[in-house]
Amino acid sequence: MGEEKAPKRKPVKARPWTWVWATAVMTVICAGPLALLAWDEIGEAKPADCSDVMTFARGTLPADARDARCTAAHWQDTVAEAEFRTDRAGAWLAATYPAGETAYSCEVDVCVRASYDEVLFVDVSIAYEDGGTALVRVKAFDL
Repeated sequence: MGEEKAPKRKPVKARPWTWVWATAVMTVICAGPLALLAWDEIGEAKPADCSDVMTFARGTLPADARDARCTAAHWQDTVAEAEFRTDRAGAWLAATYPAGETAYSCEVDVCVRASYDEVLFVDVSIAYEDGGTALVRVKAFDL
């Protein structure tokens, strides 16, 4: 009796999709943690130049502004905030945001919202302090 030989098989080649999935998995494993680190800082409010913040908010700081602090956060939209003290808050508000509408609810003395083409919104709040000084907060955000 003769010996039977098993037929020889060709080596198995990887399918094209195997390489696609292997590449995708390696990308997630290697780049995932780096993306999470970058994502954590995106949109975080950081100190900003007050003149840039007020330009974004379509206004300017009053001449007598003091103790000004400004921040801005950028991601899908931009949120910029300015806080300062002034002695002429009412006159500044009327000159800077004449088309502003009084907000429905307000936890301080004056609250105004100005809208620019339904894309940029500016919220201004004024809290009067002792001696005629006012703490002004401006928050501008776009969509």
